[in-house]
Amino acid sequence: MPGTPVAAPFHRAVLGLNGGATDPLVVKLGCELARSFKATVVALHIVEVDWTHDLADDIASGNELAASVLDMAEGIAEKYGITLETHLIQARDIGPALVDEAAELEADTILLGLPYRKRFGGDFAIGRTVPYVLENASAGVIIVREPIPATEAQALPPALAGTTSGPAS
Repeated sequence: MPGTPVAAPFHRAVLGLNGGATDPLVVKLGCELARSFKATVVALHIVEVDWTHDLADDIASGNELAASVLDMAEGIAEKYGITLETHLIQARDIGPALVDEAAELEADTILLGLPYRKRFGGDFAIGRTVPYVLENASAGVIIVREPIPATEAQALPPALAGTTSGPAS
């Protein structure tokens, strides 16, 4: 019905940022949705700590990549006129840390990016974090996959590239 208000897709979202190419896509989508529905957004970057370090060691605060990831998110949010809360944490594994932090922040949605990458042999690779979050998060999950690179899109079969030659016989 025209004029019927649409329920907000979320009230508080956590943006899981990894320092990759999908981060700007995740932040822009989160900010667009937050602005439209007056929601709160938290940008979260998790620094993975290997087993050679103790979790109590302060590894994250001196990490320039981590600081630049959160600075980028704040810059995008500023352009959208959105107040963005940022969190930098360190953990042994990204997936459980993201799910736990979202629950602690009482987020009702998690947005995270999925880079377009392939394994040796050509199979699409989804990694470990996305399946973990999809399986274990109590909040809703929005996955933002980066576009297929133009060189790979051109190599797709015609049916997948959007052009078909008619019904198969």
